[in-house]
Amino acid sequence: MSPSDRAGGRFTLLLFLLATLGFGTGFVGIKLGLTELPPLLFAALRYDLGALLLLAVVAWRGGYWRPRTRNDLTALVVAGLFLSGLNAALLFLGQQYVTTGTAAVLFSVVPVLAPLFALALLPGSRIDPVGMAGILLGLAGVALIAGLGSLSAAGDRVLFGVALVGGAAATVALGSVLLQRVERSLPALAMTAWALVLAAGLLHALSLVFGEPQAVAPTARTAVALLWVALPGTALAFPAYYALIGRAGPVRANLISYAVPVVATVAGALVLGEAVPPRTALGFVVILAGFALVERRNLRRELRRARDRRLPPEESAEPAARP
Repeated sequence: MSPSDRAGGRFTLLLFLLATLGFGTGFVGIKLGLTELPPLLFAALRYDLGALLLLAVVAWRGGYWRPRTRNDLTALVVAGLFLSGLNAALLFLGQQYVTTGTAAVLFSVVPVLAPLFALALLPGSRIDPVGMAGILLGLAGVALIAGLGSLSAAGDRVLFGVALVGGAAATVALGSVLLQRVERSLPALAMTAWALVLAAGLLHALSLVFGEPQAVAPTARTAVALLWVALPGTALAFPAYYALIGRAGPVRANLISYAVPVVATVAGALVLGEAVPPRTALGFVVILAGFALVERRNLRRELRRARDRRLPPEESAEPAARP
């Protein structure tokens, strides 16, 4: 590899690590802050700070950063409502009842659910039998995490938390598919910044409607949790993730969905002393297997590209020369 290729590879790895650590430790920050902050207000304050920082960055960079077309506004509504607003509301509510590792593992089902929404909403989308088996396997992983015994226990808090966090994952999967239907011109980072503004307003409104206390006595614990999920967990992780998509493609970028639960579980054990339920670990393996089946062609293609980059030019070009 040339020096520029090696430098580019190191930068891609750095983006992967920043996104993974930001999102993964963000689950711990949410759990920590929920001991003192109402969940919807906490989510709203997170986006207040994240939106301010991201808007400052995109305004400083200049260029096309303000929404100008109807499609830009449509994309903002989709991202603000599904990818940010409803997602955060359900996630913060759900994390009151499940561990950080369980919440992060449940979120790893997003790439498995997205093809189901694509089948219904995107013309020409198809799922072959192997892909459908992968989707069913992913859903079986969620059922394992919930626990079959929980299904018969009325009012089970863990099952309620699993349902809420699973709903958050479903809104993200749905929002990602809906965004594919919109041909926007607004760059991803600017869209994210404006979507956070919309989501923050929605969450503040929900917090008031549900009667959450708005006057919260600030403590050092609250401040650390809020700043952590707002800055590394939002304002740093989102730009790193979008830059990773641009450099490595969506398939490899979405592999962070399977690194984030590992980070969240380890951080939850170290910071909060949480144990990892065996069914959560087993459910993660099952969801990962489902993802591998759903994305098997794309994963195979990415592995082939990685292999070709390591070969000398004459060897990597050889297959293309064959009839």
